[in-house]
Amino acid sequence: MSEAATRPSAHATALLASLDPLLRAWLPRQRWFAGKGRPISALEAVTATELLPRNSPSGLLHVLLRVRQPIVPAQGATLEGVAAERPSDCYQLLLGVRRTLPPHLAPALIGHVTSGPFVGHTVYDALYDPHLAELLLERLRIPGRHGVLRFERDMGVEIPSGLTPRMLAAEQSNSSLVYGDTFILKLFRRVVPGINPDLELPLELARKGCSRVPAPAAWFLAELADTDDETCGLGLLQPYLTGAEDGWALALASRTKGEAFTGEARALGRATAEVHAALAAALPTVTLGRAQVELLADGMAERLTAAAQAVPALRPYAPGLLTAYEALADLGGESQSWTAQRVHGDLHLGQCLRGPDGTWSLIDFEGEPARPLAERRLPQPTVRDVAGMLRSFDYAASHGTWAPEWAADCRAAYCLGYADVAGQDPRTDPVLLRAHETDKAVYEVLYEARHRPEWLAVPLAAVRRLAQDGPADDAH
Repeated sequence: MSEAATRPSAHATALLASLDPLLRAWLPRQRWFAGKGRPISALEAVTATELLPRNSPSGLLHVLLRVRQPIVPAQGATLEGVAAERPSDCYQLLLGVRRTLPPHLAPALIGHVTSGPFVGHTVYDALYDPHLAELLLERLRIPGRHGVLRFERDMGVEIPSGLTPRMLAAEQSNSSLVYGDTFILKLFRRVVPGINPDLELPLELARKGCSRVPAPAAWFLAELADTDDETCGLGLLQPYLTGAEDGWALALASRTKGEAFTGEARALGRATAEVHAALAAALPTVTLGRAQVELLADGMAERLTAAAQAVPALRPYAPGLLTAYEALADLGGESQSWTAQRVHGDLHLGQCLRGPDGTWSLIDFEGEPARPLAERRLPQPTVRDVAGMLRSFDYAASHGTWAPEWAADCRAAYCLGYADVAGQDPRTDPVLLRAHETDKAVYEVLYEARHRPEWLAVPLAAVRRLAQDGPADDAH
């Protein structure tokens, strides 16, 4: 996001100056704020757009806010080889503005403004206000521009007005509103320039008639300059799958009851392969030759080195893990090639929904938010998604008493289901699969060390096994 393209107006700068102390206290308490545990060194306005004037009974302000923070290592981690300050994050805020906040909105309070353009007003999280949430839906129903914001929709989809909104409490990296159990609006909280894959890929899949992914009904973006590289995806309205249950909850329920999950795992494998086939038909595929495979393996090795520097518990296993990447590079050197295409990028049980009729759908195509957007949009071997799901079965098997047989059965069933559609079992390419599962486990170690230290033992157990074993399917 270039500084020239995002230079704030004088109004936005004055507004932020008045809100600065309130936001510094409020931001770290939000589920979606990625910088927990680190002080905020600076807040900088990118844009501020009044969707509803503050002289209305309740104003609505859309803000893109850049947050700068120093890096603070997680427990057991070090800053060796890491810059003292991480790149700034840009967050999307929707702020309500009232003279007096009614009691039912008290949990949404951000604070009382004592200076600047909103002096004497109360500012709060607008998503908790049904009136302002309805206004946002109305804005999505009518394509057009509002300042730097651009609203678009599929005119073939009816979006009724007057749908009652409610906030979903379960999400972490984003926020979602459900409207009348008919639509769900996902608001991206941490935004970057460029087309968000969570909008791009569902749109492409809808054009190909893929029913495994809910088709976008409306969306909105911020145009910070006259190029696509400075356009930020902000939100996405899709059909709400009433009565659907997520795969993570279903898998844990199966574990708790001591029941097999193999039937669902096989169905999930088929659903994944169908989505991969549709993505390959919708968007270009590429062939990974020797040079590309070596770059792929080198990137995995670099991520391992960085993770081992940050998490000392990973270091004893690094030499064994590195053999997975070396084996992949060796195969590339022997002129073996693979096809790469657009993939989900962060596939796990929590990204899968089973409808009341037993049909599985895939959601949340944003990819791993910690990785740069350009990287998330690169073509990848489809086994990357497969590896993510295999790791997810391990996570589910780790709840309560470790159940390796349950995990092994699910992994096998998933791969068989994938082969039902794709015509090839992912386990028939063990070197590629092991490399990607190792890369995923290394990512999990770093994530858990930073955000959930109490979960660190789960990926470390996989790391221990992957450092000693050969092909990924020999895991259990």
